[in-house]
Amino acid sequence: MKIILTHEVSGLGAAGDVVDVKDGYARNYLVPRGFAIRWTKGGEKDVEQIRRARKIHEIATIEQANQVKAELEGVKVRLSTRSGEAGRLFGSVTQADIAAAISAAGGPKVDKRRIELDAPIKSLGAHSASVRLHPEVAAKVNVEVVAA
Repeated sequence: MKIILTHEVSGLGAAGDVVDVKDGYARNYLVPRGFAIRWTKGGEKDVEQIRRARKIHEIATIEQANQVKAELEGVKVRLSTRSGEAGRLFGSVTQADIAAAISAAGGPKVDKRRIELDAPIKSLGAHSASVRLHPEVAAKVNVEVVAA
């Protein structure tokens, strides 16, 4: 099935790309969550509009991405959450929590969809997250999770 991506999807493409995916993946995951719309001849007009919006929000050059990377790596991100006696969290730390903590710590505004975690953060202590700023540039952010 041909679809038009409305958001960046890891391993598939960026907003405005027209891609072929399996019918079930598009019908059950991408379209209901708003990551894509079905491709139609009239939808080609939407592609240009999506691409223009992407260029406005996207970091355009590698130099800009490296500047933002330097800012991100200089920020100390500290999250306070509720935890049990053994240091296990009630729930987990999400990408949205990390994005909010980066902004609160004085760092640049980061889209939560660009933050990647190796594993879910479910315990107190130091953890790392990766932020994809550009296809060639990723920043590593150290996140310290402390008890509230």
